[in-house]
Amino acid sequence: MNPKLRIVLYLLLGGLPVSIAALGAGHFAWQWLAGIVLAASFVPVALFGPQSGRGQFGVILPVLFTVTVLCTWSEAVIFMPAVMPSPVRALIGSTIMCLIVAVVLAALAWALKLTRPSGPTVEHRGTGITIMMVVICGIAYTLYYLIFGGITYQFFTKGYYPEATQIVERLGLWFWAIEIGRGALMTLGVLPVIYSLRMSRWQAAIVVGLLVWVAGGAASLIPPNSFMGTTQRMIHIVEILTQNASLGITAVLLLRPKAAPVVAVSRAAA
Repeated sequence: MNPKLRIVLYLLLGGLPVSIAALGAGHFAWQWLAGIVLAASFVPVALFGPQSGRGQFGVILPVLFTVTVLCTWSEAVIFMPAVMPSPVRALIGSTIMCLIVAVVLAALAWALKLTRPSGPTVEHRGTGITIMMVVICGIAYTLYYLIFGGITYQFFTKGYYPEATQIVERLGLWFWAIEIGRGALMTLGVLPVIYSLRMSRWQAAIVVGLLVWVAGGAASLIPPNSFMGTTQRMIHIVEILTQNASLGITAVLLLRPKAAPVVAVSRAAA
């Protein structure tokens, strides 16, 4: 089968599980499109990630569970409690959905034989340095959140969330702990991708940045919903790009050391 056709099948079939949400929320075409966009963000993982179906599942699930479920769920619980009248039920439902999506994408990558057998060797940092870099990534995300989120709030979304400032004031120091924790958690979620993606350091940085953007809310904001209008959703998609993509790029550049230069050694003729 043509490689391009296999990727198209990966996108179309990989996007179907997300359309399950249409059973309750409607908008099947929009839900499927969201699933296709989400699957598209994992295409580099299918091509240059682990070569086994189990390995694919092992790197896809942490991304979906941490970036797509836990971090977006916690943001909604804190700043948009009206969206989730039953937070526990929403968390369980989202977790089941991400499990289904991870199984389908991993199975498709294996069944369609998408994974390429060769690629650059991935350099890893030591455990101690990795832990330190994850914490730094959490701090970096908080800075991105404050800078880009603050700009977005002041100029675009203040009218939608007039109580946001009071919520942050009530949280006090917990706000900083929560945001640093969210940034560190998202970094841990994409760590298996960072350390298994057989691409150059900068290529991997762009791929992971886009992955954290799409999985972190861009895909889920594509379908219409009863809580946000079109303009509001588009604003948040751009806002998430500035925050999450910046985190993904930062994480790869910090966690993937520069490849050692290849030095050609010539043996002098006797």
